[in-house]
Amino acid sequence: MFSRPRRLVAVYATALATALLLIAPGAPAAAATPDRFGFAYVKDPTVPAWTPLPAPYQFGSWVPGPLATGGKIATGRFLVRFPNIAFGSRGNVHVTAVARDGRFCEIVRWYASAPDEVIDVQCFKPGGAPADTPFTVLWNVNSGVLPAGVGGYASVQAISGLVGQSYNSSGGAVTVTGVAVGVYLVRFNGVGTPAGLSGDIQVTAQQPNAQPRRCKILRWGASGLDVLAYVTCHDPATGAVLNSDFTASFHRERSVYAAFAPPKYFGYIAQPGGGTTNYQYPLGVGANGIGSLGIGVYEVKYPILHQKETHAQVTAFGDGPSYCAIRDLWTDNLGDALLPVACFDNAGLPVNSGLTASFSSSV
Repeated sequence: MFSRPRRLVAVYATALATALLLIAPGAPAAAATPDRFGFAYVKDPTVPAWTPLPAPYQFGSWVPGPLATGGKIATGRFLVRFPNIAFGSRGNVHVTAVARDGRFCEIVRWYASAPDEVIDVQCFKPGGAPADTPFTVLWNVNSGVLPAGVGGYASVQAISGLVGQSYNSSGGAVTVTGVAVGVYLVRFNGVGTPAGLSGDIQVTAQQPNAQPRRCKILRWGASGLDVLAYVTCHDPATGAVLNSDFTASFHRERSVYAAFAPPKYFGYIAQPGGGTTNYQYPLGVGANGIGSLGIGVYEVKYPILHQKETHAQVTAFGDGPSYCAIRDLWTDNLGDALLPVACFDNAGLPVNSGLTASFSSSV
């Protein structure tokens, strides 16, 4: 298990004494996760619709040929279009800003447009004013129950503190319980291991009216085979804890977009971590490294993972309104992926922070 901030112990204890907000999973489909997915990198957030996005950083379940495209529709507002894989508002989305100066991004919505899946993203500068910002984005929709021994994946979209939709590869539930203003307990049932803490969690704020919000991991840990995460959301103008919609996903020994074999080249790491929170498929437990390059600046090294098309997501972990972004686009060092991460305080100044970082290729 994990320690909890002293000031929240009372509200956590009260919340855990109440009934959890359950949404029963539907009957599992025959397919293994994911059914459809796409990831991309928006290098230039000012291009018009529908400009092809950089080919080395996009991949998806569409038939090869067409490319993911995107375009600016307002200051800081950008639409990403994944071709021929539409599935409406179902599934899971994450975005991470790529910026050195404290900019951050959130989800507005996702939806089908003819045959394509469109992801609507809004980005901001510190304080919450809209700002054109490069970012990474992924979407996946999942079904099926995975057999034991092949990892686990679960996701949830929390709307007004309730489960809007969820998926769990164990066949169990994903629940969301509000424990205080802007603080939520997410329980991913049955996707962990008897050994304790393992895997990776990513969290992204969502605001359908495009108002600025940020969400992160406050604490996470294991209870039996269940994985528990306290998610907290903040007002970027003041740093105060504030209610928000969000998406959260957990993946263990699978890629961040839920697929496995392919890809074989994927990994994740948490700081601080424990158990098997430092893992990659080719090399196993403890293969990746994370080092400090200064206050709030880190470099994550994923040996041998830079293969063909690649993707990364980062989420801050810990107390307060600090948050993290991808500092610069990752680089290929003789097959090793070097991912620079920058973390900021509420004013957008560098600050040390815990984080979870996930990296995956297409193969």
